Amino acid sequence: MADTLLDDVGDLLREAADQVVLPLFRKLDDADVSEKAPGEVVTIADRRAEELISAGLRRLRPGSMVVGEEGVADDPGLLRHLRDGGDVWLVDPVDGTANFAAGRRPFALMVALLTDGRPAAGWILDPLAETLAAGWADDGTLLNGLPLGDPGTVPSLGELRGAAMTRFLPPEARDRVRAGGRRLGELLPGQHCAGREYLDIITGEQQFTLFWRTLPWDHAPGTLLVRAAGGVARRFDGVDYHPADEGRGLLVAANEQVWAEVHEALLGS
Repeated sequence: MADTLLDDVGDLLREAADQVVLPLFRKLDDADVSEKAPGEVVTIADRRAEELISAGLRRLRPGSMVVGEEGVADDPGLLRHLRDGGDVWLVDPVDGTANFAAGRRPFALMVALLTDGRPAAGWILDPLAETLAAGWADDGTLLNGLPLGDPGTVPSLGELRGAAMTRFLPPEARDRVRAGGRRLGELLPGQHCAGREYLDIITGEQQFTLFWRTLPWDHAPGTLLVRAAGGVARRFDGVDYHPADEGRGLLVAANEQVWAEVHEALLGS
């Protein structure tokens, strides 16, 4: 099973995109969009895609548990399974729902596999860009089925490019990040789609991303894939990110050097 799982889950995400998500893009009615929490919307595409993906994952790994974003919205107790033994899937059926609901790109479909509480594999599909990243934790990251190339020379501090999601940061931290951003080449506001941020690190479009909110379905797939590609994903205090850990703040970087330099620039005292 393991030798085909990357392809099988990738095919499942493409199926969900082709059958559910893309046919509804820019075709949602008011009744297809609702607010599940203040400022957070959910669409009929999120729910239908999660149902399709979850059923497919259970077929691929009989007896496995699925923890999906929309399932957790209905039953927060599902999060207790993230440190269970056996296979547990994390599913974000439409990452970047606000973009999707507004008829904007980017958005992505994401899955992570945890085995005995350990992140084991991850998948991110940007269906409009036709980009799929997939990989096992200790076996490198594939981009559209091919190994990543040599990342090349690390840019200097003044050339580093990345995003910082400052909206939810505490005011003091927000001011420090914005001020520190002037030491970098370019500090972007973010794309409202964690999956696309991770893909841009993997492909070299940017070298880092800073988040405050760290919901597990938003970050388990991407942190695994960035690490498998030689990158780093740690809390602001330097502790490695794990999707079951509660907490705020996450800095993801293409490698150790970038992480240390960006951490000092944006978060150093």
